[in-house]
Amino acid sequence: MRTRRTAEAAVLAAAMVLMTGCGGGGRGDGPEEATGTLEEIAAKAACEPELRPDAAELRQASCATGDGTYVLLTFASDRGQREWLNEAKDYGGSYLVGRKWTVAGDARTVERVRERLGGQIETAEPHPSHTGGHH
Repeated sequence: MRTRRTAEAAVLAAAMVLMTGCGGGGRGDGPEEATGTLEEIAAKAACEPELRPDAAELRQASCATGDGTYVLLTFASDRGQREWLNEAKDYGGSYLVGRKWTVAGDARTVERVRERLGGQIETAEPHPSHTGGHH
């Protein structure tokens, strides 16, 4: 049986498949990594967040800025963040990862947001079972 968190990750990740294209990840020097609440990180990213209902372990908001459209998430714990990322990556996409926060969007948008928030980019190809393929 899937947990609520797993179901939320699957729904968000499925939405990300529609928003993402192919692209490579990038690492390297950038701004100091953002920290703080979802609202504080959103402000640093020049986003006026459209908040979604909170879950116990994460908060999320949709952002539409000059950088592109993306989802900003903050997590109660590092473990919760890693579990969410592991599940979301089954659907592919690009993720900007900071301490207890993640930006999910297409590769170009994630790279642009990184210029404001710092963090590391992680990318994943969709798992065949999530793209209509067979095991």
